[in-house]
Amino acid sequence: MFAYAAGRLLATIPVMVIVAGIIFGMLRFAPADPGAIIAGDNANAEQIAEIRSRLGLDRPMLVQFAIWSGNALRGDFGESFFFKKRVSELIMDRLEPTLSLALLTTILTVLVSVPLGVIAAYWQGSWLDRIVMGFSVLGFSIPVFVVGYAIIYVFAIRLNWFPVQGYQSITLGVGPWFHRLVLPSITLSVVYVALIARITRTSVLEVLNEDYIRTARAKGQTELNVMLRHALANAAIPIITVIGLGIALLIGGVVVTESVFAIPGLGRLTVDAVLARDFPTIQAVILLMSFVYVLINLVVDIAYTIFDPRIRY
Repeated sequence: MFAYAAGRLLATIPVMVIVAGIIFGMLRFAPADPGAIIAGDNANAEQIAEIRSRLGLDRPMLVQFAIWSGNALRGDFGESFFFKKRVSELIMDRLEPTLSLALLTTILTVLVSVPLGVIAAYWQGSWLDRIVMGFSVLGFSIPVFVVGYAIIYVFAIRLNWFPVQGYQSITLGVGPWFHRLVLPSITLSVVYVALIARITRTSVLEVLNEDYIRTARAKGQTELNVMLRHALANAAIPIITVIGLGIALLIGGVVVTESVFAIPGLGRLTVDAVLARDFPTIQAVILLMSFVYVLINLVVDIAYTIFDPRIRY
């Protein structure tokens, strides 16, 4: 197992190189010029050229990539064009809100979606099953930002139960931290609850007719024990896969959710950097997100061996 994990981690190196090259090239071929954006609408060609020279954008693309790659290997992602701050410091400042939102969303999603899927499978064809399946379709159909604005209107504006926007660090208290993250977490979890609940229902249904389920019931085990220890445990592999993919896909949802709720995290930083054509910040954030995505896939693969001892690497 250790050799497999080490090999997978080493395999992330060429993946990161390819991702870095693609992002670097796409940004350089983009029509907007960071020099022109920084200089402003009233700048002339000489001023724009001076800014481009100062930022190193007038050098050949391969030279720029070589310089940036060498610095990135040392943990130096350069200075932000827009924020005038080291990119590594920007990321560290914005990391806590994004991690908090992702963690709370993941916990909420798993605690809600898996029981919903099991209940829908056990009561297949009932009104509970139809409600869960209807929610799954609805969760896939409504965009995240629509859900966010609807939740803000109902729970923050009309009922005044939660703040409309903003974030408060956990160092200032768990209560205020949780209070401000409830609505964003619910918003972000809707689509993942729909996805995981649907996959859980399908996976549990596939094993409910197996011989070991009938044997467990014949031995007099309770339905709860049958569903948890036999049905859910044997249906866990596809569920874990979808949960892992859902956590990885939170990256895309975080960008929208943080913008709607004005949370100063990595998603909001990415949006601001893209609008300002802040190349160093965009490159570093996307590279970090790509590494997290690969790491989550590795964790999911390793988790397979815990839930199914027959799997060996």
